[in-house]
Amino acid sequence: MAVNLCGAGRTGLFGGSFDPVHLGHLSLARCALEQLSLDRLLWLPAGRPWQKTGRGLASPLHRRAMVELMVAEEPRFSVDDSELERDGASYTIDTVRQRLAAHPGEQLFLVIGQDQFERFHTWREWRELLSLVTLAVAARAGQEVQGSAEVLEILQAEPNKMLKLAMPAMQVSSTQVRELASRAQDISPLVGDAVAGYIAQHRLYSE
Repeated sequence: MAVNLCGAGRTGLFGGSFDPVHLGHLSLARCALEQLSLDRLLWLPAGRPWQKTGRGLASPLHRRAMVELMVAEEPRFSVDDSELERDGASYTIDTVRQRLAAHPGEQLFLVIGQDQFERFHTWREWRELLSLVTLAVAARAGQEVQGSAEVLEILQAEPNKMLKLAMPAMQVSSTQVRELASRAQDISPLVGDAVAGYIAQHRLYSE
């Protein structure tokens, strides 16, 4: 994929288990790309998401492959394997430190959903993370972004550390896609033809 990942600039980081990736993820990534005037957006499939417990994920190989299919049409999108290659749990602070060490001067925007922002105060070393990135939070239609008192207190003093992304209404979740796939129902309206074909080919999420 012809994307210049070297040097400084405005870079979005978009992490998740992507199990599977769906069109809601793509919509958020596109909103971030345009509303933040990003030079590039890196999709970061998680290796071992520390907040995901109780359910086995599809393999990193499959989750990465599905993201690759989803982002293929946008040259400013690329898949970053750093969290898949790291041993142990996937912590965003480690990814950000690694990225800034390799690309000094880069301006990083951490793209997250409202649900992730509400739990941001539980993330590993979240205060340092907030000092290193600008949060770009998907805003629910017609609603203000809600967060913990600790995080909101810091953002009151440094309001430039968080931006709201205006998101079109789209009701889709990975849980919903897995449930439909397990019943062999058509999931292409939720994930696109390429990802739906991959899931069917590899019999992912089948009971």
